[in-house]
Amino acid sequence: MLNESENISPAFSLELMVDGIETVQALDSSTAQLTLETYQIWFERWLTALAPQLSPTHLSPINAYELSLVLTDDAGIQQLNRAYRHQDKPTDVLAFAALETALPGCKDIYQQMPLNLGDIIISVETTVRQAGEQGHSIRKELAWLATHGLLHLLGWDHPDEASLEAMLTQQTTLLMLISQKPIDR
Repeated sequence: MLNESENISPAFSLELMVDGIETVQALDSSTAQLTLETYQIWFERWLTALAPQLSPTHLSPINAYELSLVLTDDAGIQQLNRAYRHQDKPTDVLAFAALETALPGCKDIYQQMPLNLGDIIISVETTVRQAGEQGHSIRKELAWLATHGLLHLLGWDHPDEASLEAMLTQQTTLLMLISQKPIDR
């Protein structure tokens, strides 16, 4: 955590696209209050907290970041999962890290622009289902999936049980930044 003298909040640009609007309309009232500003605040807090841990390739020289967040339905995420992960089934969240595909010869351009972290895609249908299974709000599940996607954009992965536990612990830590108590899974 940054102390008062180091509390430099990253400039953060968030592009929010909503696909599958009929699914989004089925959300509970607490989720209906999730606005672009809410996501903006969440991601700013998370990036500020994660900044001291980031590798140099994940740090913006001008302290500015951007990512896309897409809320879709199971059919939309299944199509992406099939095309890019060769798994023909819906999933809860996909993350496509832009830093994995950045052009190495364009370093000077990247030094003057916000650092594009990539895209997070969340299936709202799966979110609703999982929230019910976990016995918590859809808002809480959306926040959980957003942190999971962000960590993937920043290079986290979970190929084994130890890595998964470390990632889940980091997600819980990040979620405490948007609420007074931890959001358990």
